[in-house]
Amino acid sequence: MTAAPAATVQERAGATPPAPARPRRGRATLYWIAKHAIAIALAIMFLGPLVFIALTAVMSDQQALTSQLWPDAWNWSNFAEIFEKTPLLTWIGNTIMYSVLATVFMLLSSIPVAYALARFRFRGRRLAFLLVITTMMLPPQVVAVPVYLVWARFHLTGTLWPLIIPMLLGDAFSIFLLRQFLVTIPREYSDAARVDGCGEFRTLVRVILPMAKPAIAAVALFQFFYCWNDYYGPLLYAGTDLDNWTLSLGLAAFRSVHRVQWNLTMAATVLAMAPVIVIFFFAQKVFIEGVKLTGVK
Repeated sequence: MTAAPAATVQERAGATPPAPARPRRGRATLYWIAKHAIAIALAIMFLGPLVFIALTAVMSDQQALTSQLWPDAWNWSNFAEIFEKTPLLTWIGNTIMYSVLATVFMLLSSIPVAYALARFRFRGRRLAFLLVITTMMLPPQVVAVPVYLVWARFHLTGTLWPLIIPMLLGDAFSIFLLRQFLVTIPREYSDAARVDGCGEFRTLVRVILPMAKPAIAAVALFQFFYCWNDYYGPLLYAGTDLDNWTLSLGLAAFRSVHRVQWNLTMAATVLAMAPVIVIFFFAQKVFIEGVKLTGVK
């Protein structure tokens, strides 16, 4: 007679087979690095310049942009020197006013338009949506001269209001994204609200907007970041008035005046980037969800 296999004997005896050996910690780490190699390479590619800017911002003037990449001494006084040499607080205040007001006005005007294009059935709806998309293809430089002449007649040139007030008329890109998201919301929710006695405005505010928070957050962040980094618009309308400069204009002027002092230039750049990075860090989950749900790849 042949002897029974060891596994059969253990099963008959009621013993559990030994658990498979776990891979060693070093192997697991190497496997994780190999699996995410492309993501790690892209992260290093994007984070490298930011780290370089941050390290240069705390270097001395003699060490900045030399072969030494690590600061010999951490000169935190560079940030205080920025406030002494420039009206940075004024630039930050103007940038916040421009970004916040433009974002709020855009939401107030774009949400109703997107809701009408997504929910209402009327003749010419597709043509209206086509016109909205067409305006996205028109470069702003094409209409810069006539629009500037219009604002000059209202004596608003030299301020940021020519960039803020037009947001009350809506933004084509934001309308497009919001409309694409609102189309995906089932009409049964709106029908149930109307059965309960809600009008269109109440249905929009009480039913649709709470469900569209990811899309609203996405378009709001898009608009806020665009206004925060905008250079062409403030240069065109507020370039002649130092008191109405934004951070983008201030940094450009600061770089031209202090082009030899790269440590101060990088310190000013860090101060300009910090609010945007903090906002995106806390809002990235809602932002990414909104971008995915609106169909942007």
